[in-house]
Amino acid sequence: MAGFEDIIGQEHIRKQLETACTSGTPGHAYVIVGDRYSGKEYIAKIFAQALQCENGTDRPCGICASCKQAAAGNHPDIIRVSHEKPNSIGVDDVRNQIVNDMVIKPYNGKYKIYIINEGEKMTVQTQNALLKTLEEPPAYGIILILTTNENSLLQTILSRATVLHMKPVADKLVKKYLQENVKVPSYKADICVAFARGNIGKAKLLASSEEFENIRDEALSLLRNISSMDDAEIIANMKRIGEYKLEIGEYLDIIAVWYRDILMYKATRDVDSIIFKEEMDQITRVSDRCEYEGIEEILNALETAKLRIRANVNFDLTMELLLMTIRDNS
Repeated sequence: MAGFEDIIGQEHIRKQLETACTSGTPGHAYVIVGDRYSGKEYIAKIFAQALQCENGTDRPCGICASCKQAAAGNHPDIIRVSHEKPNSIGVDDVRNQIVNDMVIKPYNGKYKIYIINEGEKMTVQTQNALLKTLEEPPAYGIILILTTNENSLLQTILSRATVLHMKPVADKLVKKYLQENVKVPSYKADICVAFARGNIGKAKLLASSEEFENIRDEALSLLRNISSMDDAEIIANMKRIGEYKLEIGEYLDIIAVWYRDILMYKATRDVDSIIFKEEMDQITRVSDRCEYEGIEEILNALETAKLRIRANVNFDLTMELLLMTIRDNS
């Protein structure tokens, strides 16, 4: 069974939660803030198991009946709050699953622990319905709110909770995890680490994603040939990119890392610092013919494209302008 020692790169959170377990007086509410896939649910699960463990230590023993129930996901006193509407956690969801339920004492655990994932989906009315419970919780009641957006929560909620912020995990730790646990080769681990930006869950997802491989191959194929494309070919490629509209962030990140490699190699000639090592011949050629100003213009155009896409500016026009900027400066 996983324990606090299995949490990678979040020592500040680990220490605080371990202390909460050993003290015997954990807080009644915790807010864990972090990006999607960053491990919030994993940490909440370990914390809940440790609190309910019959051995009363700072980690789940994995042997007692409580630990076995928690590991199987059927512990009666660890409640994962669900919601029918995909984009909203409503008042009735919280009232029925937390407010009205918390007045009932634990069935066989020391605590009743409620885990609210995607806490940013709670409406203002929902949070207000939760507030009275946070103000006057029973001694056994603990609420864990997991969110990608701290600002979506009312200040009155945050002021009554211990707020814990996930931090980016060091690249070397992410790479080690991928090589040891996902069994990916070094070069592939380097690529996933570059795109994950300290998010170990995202790195794991990318390492096992066939779709990411397809997007990468498509983007690299474009970059190898874009300098010689005419306007008609640019437009044809823009249409192809439209197929990856839902993953356009990853597509643009691949292009950004490619030009980051070109810039790094042009400045240092250090092959070890390159992410796309398998593309070294092409990176060398492009770095030799590109000016620093041109590479900078491409990187700025990528950031502008991301902003325009988030602002719902016309997708085809945004991508066409980006590709022409890349072609004219490559």
